[in-house]
Amino acid sequence: MSYSVKHYIAWRCAQELSLGCVNLGIGIPTLVADYLPKGVVTLHSENGILGAGPEPGPDFVVDPENMDLVNASGVQPITALPHASYFDSSLSFCIMRGGHLDATVIGALQVSETGDIASWAVPGKDVLGVGGAMDLVVGAKRVIAAMTHLSPKGEPKILPECTYPLTAKNRVDTIVTEYAVFKFREGKLYLVEMVDELTFEQLKEMTPASYEIADDFKWVKRDSITEEQLVLK
Repeated sequence: MSYSVKHYIAWRCAQELSLGCVNLGIGIPTLVADYLPKGVVTLHSENGILGAGPEPGPDFVVDPENMDLVNASGVQPITALPHASYFDSSLSFCIMRGGHLDATVIGALQVSETGDIASWAVPGKDVLGVGGAMDLVVGAKRVIAAMTHLSPKGEPKILPECTYPLTAKNRVDTIVTEYAVFKFREGKLYLVEMVDELTFEQLKEMTPASYEIADDFKWVKRDSITEEQLVLK
């Protein structure tokens, strides 16, 4: 079965979320909303929405009077659930910084074997700013890094140490890529899941960080995932 790498990662991240308040960051994390069953979590967006819904359907027409109903990207329209509330940035960041988020799903450029995360700047390239990423990863009770396993240049992104400017140290709990899921447990990085298209040796070639295979490790057969589970876009 063919699939979209980004949507597969988003779908897999959705499996990590349970009841609570969750923030979805820019990039792959914004797609997670499309794979959450109704009533599972309450989505928070740092631009001032609590109770955000999934992306609108294909027939959606932007309302000129409601241009601010967007996700963290600032441009992608979203829906609002019946219980949604709206507030200013000061209250939104109080929610983020005050430990009120049960989890955040955030994109990452690099994650280290000790849970450090670099997500906002590539040396030598234009820097748009860190936005609310530092607030999210420090304030959320759980941090899920959603990212492709390799950079566009084919460089590993799960490393012994981050080489890019850090967003935060020792804050990542879970890493989800198109090939594997890693979890930090008592300060150590464990491989808990891997697609059966790879061998352990192939994964290690792409993952120079030190990690152990968890006792509850499992193989995943992506071909068994139905289109009802993973909507291809």
